[in-house]
Amino acid sequence: MAKKVNRRAFLNRLGLGCVEVGAVSLLSGMTNMGLLQAAASANRSWVTSVPANGNYKSMVCILLSGGNDSFNMLMPKDNDSYNDYLNTRSDIAIPQADLLGINPLNVADGKEFGLHPSMPKIQSLFESEKLSFVANIGALDRPTTLADYNAQLNLPFGLYSHSDQVRHWQTSVPKDTMAVGWGGRLADLLHSNNSNQNISMNISFNGLNMFQRGNDILPYTASTSLNGSVLLNNSTNTGFYETLKRETVDNILEQNYANSLEQAYAGVVMDANSVSAEFDAAVAGGTPFTTAFDEGDSFQKQLKMAVRVMAARNLLNVSNQTFFVNLGGFDVHDNHAVRQSDLLSRLDNGLDNLRLALEELGLDDCVTTFTMSDFGRKLVSNGFGSDHGWGGNSLVMGPALPGKNIIGQYPELYLGSPLDTGAGRFIPTTSTDELYAELALWFGASDADLTYILPNLSNFWMPGQGSTPLGF
Repeated sequence: MAKKVNRRAFLNRLGLGCVEVGAVSLLSGMTNMGLLQAAASANRSWVTSVPANGNYKSMVCILLSGGNDSFNMLMPKDNDSYNDYLNTRSDIAIPQADLLGINPLNVADGKEFGLHPSMPKIQSLFESEKLSFVANIGALDRPTTLADYNAQLNLPFGLYSHSDQVRHWQTSVPKDTMAVGWGGRLADLLHSNNSNQNISMNISFNGLNMFQRGNDILPYTASTSLNGSVLLNNSTNTGFYETLKRETVDNILEQNYANSLEQAYAGVVMDANSVSAEFDAAVAGGTPFTTAFDEGDSFQKQLKMAVRVMAARNLLNVSNQTFFVNLGGFDVHDNHAVRQSDLLSRLDNGLDNLRLALEELGLDDCVTTFTMSDFGRKLVSNGFGSDHGWGGNSLVMGPALPGKNIIGQYPELYLGSPLDTGAGRFIPTTSTDELYAELALWFGASDADLTYILPNLSNFWMPGQGSTPLGF
């Protein structure tokens, strides 16, 4: 009797173990594509086509992983407000003279603001009306007061916890531990805008993140090297033995198996390989651009690959895409000044290169980029840095929001304020739902779609009120 071989052993015996097949690519093939319209061969000819909907729109979500100390990213600059900030932040305050001044269009009453000195390019983007900030935003179940907080009413699950709060930022359902994100729910509704249903409209460079995971749609996990696909080992090699091995694998996978699970698994592997080849060929043939991203910076490599995928939008036959990019290291409990300065400089350079590349491709009016983070951080120094907080500041670059604005209520940064839950952990005054509703509407969702995309939105804003979620 022939010995049964398990799937991993089968692939390993061929020299095509799960690492080389690409576990994330295989999972993408299993989930995003749903075994739809897979081609029989990775070597088929490429057909160029134009999206049915020429109105291309894309969103780039940047996770500042670890909890960005964003009250040292956007700070008050006028004397009275700065003194409150300085008294609260003490040794981790940025000197007033070092702040990069900005001139928001919507700020009056003598208030002035400045940016961290490591952000000169973001300062320029703000002043040229290409970027805005959303002030004191965070995960909220509903509008919350200090009395609510003290009574523990309607608070997010696992408040101040990294894992819980980053989940809430990605799902926007902070009283639940659901594993479905708002970007995934958005894709559930809008993915049919893309004529190509083989490849998810959600592209991730960091595995199966929660933001892009829907009930029906999961992200396509791409690499930042070569053309972004994780292919079978030597799948593009045309040598005799590699071609023979590849054809042998194809023949094995195309067999009819008595066991339905084996048959399904063979189909998944074949589809994953086929879709990876399709993605690879499209990115390789995309419109070239000359903007020089820093190849030594993992953050910029992700942004560059996102632009390359956008540059292949016609070859991929898509009208809507989202991208998930990670910039890690923001859990700064010590050596605060040096570490945050370096991280914000990387963010500054990466966003500017992204903007330059999009302008070069004529896509700057088609792409909105926004940041999220686990939480803001305590305003009070721990002696070396700052500990976990709640509300913080995010930035939005692109056409979804009007530029050169500070949107929402920037709080007075004194201890004991009506928003202070202790040691400068501020209750958010803008919910993630409100920002995400603006982004979803710009992206193409209807008012009626928002109840599915953002189940808690009605706690903050209702369609038909005669205004937009953030008041613009």
